[in-house]
Amino acid sequence: MRFVPLAAAGLAVLSLAAFTTGCTAGKEGGPALGSQPKASNTAPSAIPAATIELWHGFSADSEVKAFTDAIAGFNKLYPQITVKMVKGVQDEQITQAVRGGHAPDVASSFTTDSVAAWCKQGVFQDLNPIIKQDGVDLSGLPPVVDTYTQFDGKRCVMPLLTDAYGLYYNKALMKGNQPPRTLSELTKLAKELTVRNADGTIKVAGFIPSGQYYENGASHLGAMVGAKWTNPDGTSAIGSDPAWKTLLNWQKELVDWYGYANLDKFRKSLGDEFSGKHPFYEGKVAMGIDGEWRVAMLANEAPKLDYGTAPVPVDDARPDLYGSGFTAGTVIGVPKGAKNPEAAWALVKYLATDTGALVTLSNAIRNVPTTKAALESPDLKKDENFQTFLDIFANPRTTTVPAHVNSVFNQEALQTFMTSWEKGSAKDLDAGLKDVDKRIDDKLKLSGG
Repeated sequence: MRFVPLAAAGLAVLSLAAFTTGCTAGKEGGPALGSQPKASNTAPSAIPAATIELWHGFSADSEVKAFTDAIAGFNKLYPQITVKMVKGVQDEQITQAVRGGHAPDVASSFTTDSVAAWCKQGVFQDLNPIIKQDGVDLSGLPPVVDTYTQFDGKRCVMPLLTDAYGLYYNKALMKGNQPPRTLSELTKLAKELTVRNADGTIKVAGFIPSGQYYENGASHLGAMVGAKWTNPDGTSAIGSDPAWKTLLNWQKELVDWYGYANLDKFRKSLGDEFSGKHPFYEGKVAMGIDGEWRVAMLANEAPKLDYGTAPVPVDDARPDLYGSGFTAGTVIGVPKGAKNPEAAWALVKYLATDTGALVTLSNAIRNVPTTKAALESPDLKKDENFQTFLDIFANPRTTTVPAHVNSVFNQEALQTFMTSWEKGSAKDLDAGLKDVDKRIDDKLKLSGG
């Protein structure tokens, strides 16, 4: 996922220490969405005047301005509703506020990792009743969105922009080669483009296969082979899905070609991922996996760099996957206990479905909009490099990490093993992946299944 700011200055006025940490959400606030008879007058003016509070994770001035600009359209439709925004909010702060009876009216998260827990525990309200009551058409959302906005039959959030991951390549370093479409092509090209110093250390890496490198997390790499995370019952499928073995064997072969110690030394010498010293900017890495936001960062931080984007290379045995990738994004919903749920839902529905609002946010923040209409809007700013990510998100084979009550734990369990595997400290791939299954399934049992 893209960088999540840690600052939460906007919550300084709240005393989080006063919030309780019970297992159920607070019960204060207005009635549940969809629990009341539908009003005969459905015009925007029928919603009573209210002041609602929107918590979101964005903190940069440009991002906050984008929200302000998007909400300007909402204010025209609902002049009687005032929206106050609180920036820099993280998931745990939302959870604790709801449990303590201090829920905001609307809350947004950068990640999808908390969705399952929020749905299961009732931290966010189930939107299905109000979606049905209002006749909201969800057919304009790509199918993958269903995977990360609902859990166990409850859709407790709506999508609000997303990230898509693809391959960036330095055209000068590529030496006329086309971007690789398969893992074997990626391996071959990575070796051809790698330049070593006289002592054998790496000067330029064709591609860094390490799972410890920037955006090379298990979730992003798994999409290259169509790997499954879970079985239908929520248990881990990592040890039984041969796609993970395909991925890790490919990764290890290329790591070993570089030499783990050599590659690790090179990786640790590189600049910060979110700085002007990114190795891709400096010509130290020819190809790398990254999100769509890098297009805007390159325009600001390395405007002279001649580069291209393409879908990620895929398993040679799965050419049908080419063009797809990994996605996960920002979500928004109405917490349990919202004092003005009707006005809150009006804002959520507007931000999640209005083409103008989504295009305004996408053009400013440079994330992918989440409806088909917004993806195809002539007002959406896009060039050849950004279009790659719009196409990846819209591809029907694009995947995400499915909603799970232990989403973060599951990803960390696999990531920990991947690091041991690439280092060479883990010798048995089958046993290692089975152990990941056991850790995930044991945690699931502790979490109530």
